[in-house]
Amino acid sequence: MSQTRLVILLFILALSACQANETPAPSIQIEPAKWVSLKGGCFKMGETRVYREEGPVTEICLDPFEIWSHEVTTAEFAKFVKETNYKTRAERGWRAEEPEGPGIDMSPSSAVFVPPKAQPRSMNWWQLVDGANWKRPFGPEKTSSKETEPVIHVTRADAAAYAKWAGGRLPTEAEWEYAARGGIDGQLLSWEKAEDKALEDQANTWQGVFPVINAAEDGYVGLSPTGAFPPNGFGLYDMIGNAWEWTSSSFYSSHEPGETKTLKPDGYDPAQGDIAVGVIKGGSFLCNKSYCYRYRPAARQAQDLIFGTSHISFRIVRNKAEGI
Repeated sequence: MSQTRLVILLFILALSACQANETPAPSIQIEPAKWVSLKGGCFKMGETRVYREEGPVTEICLDPFEIWSHEVTTAEFAKFVKETNYKTRAERGWRAEEPEGPGIDMSPSSAVFVPPKAQPRSMNWWQLVDGANWKRPFGPEKTSSKETEPVIHVTRADAAAYAKWAGGRLPTEAEWEYAARGGIDGQLLSWEKAEDKALEDQANTWQGVFPVINAAEDGYVGLSPTGAFPPNGFGLYDMIGNAWEWTSSSFYSSHEPGETKTLKPDGYDPAQGDIAVGVIKGGSFLCNKSYCYRYRPAARQAQDLIFGTSHISFRIVRNKAEGI
């Protein structure tokens, strides 16, 4: 292909991306957020067909629990902040003497995805933006967060603080994966028709040339409102795509039996040898099969506990007895 034809092709793709951004969002009746009861039981956790850290497949048994049907929204998080005067890590920054931090003074900031203008040679599409937080996701001079979208720029500690206030906790990796499967065990995706084309109508992911062009064939360039896509078999929305979700589990390189403490609900505990890296699940609007084939229940990714980002949110769970 000549350079001229390549330029024309990229121009057409960019134009289609802009047009797609102006198209109406998928016509889905958004249900009110609520607690959903799951009966628990045994399931096969993990996957061996994609990334090594997802295996081996291990049978895990869980007690009944309840889970929030949607990712926690900006509006829901705002109620928590109003009642408690809580300030997120992105709003506070870090002091060098704080033992859990980066070891240097850092101004209030958070990591923001900024698409490059051309295909990059390295992963330079993330920028630490001063003043970016859950209220102003792209910085203090930019547009405010939308109330119906998942709250972002929250660390795991921020998410855990909200969960405690709401009478719940963060899910373990096992609880999250069980819920994301929606009762379908052993498949890569959490719906029966797993063709790539069907994905556009099932979850908010990246279509096009990552990270340069998002064709927005699913109706969204960035985040979508929670519940804008159909629920899974358990009635849970956005378990796949839209925003990554925090779990309470520390990240280890596999599901080998010697690393089963990743499945405990206790979270990061240095006294137990845990490391300051947590597990996030579900993928986000930035996931594209050519780069990040992680919009699947078994997919898992390590995330440091120091910073929030513009593509990580959370939902909460509670023990079944707590909801009676």
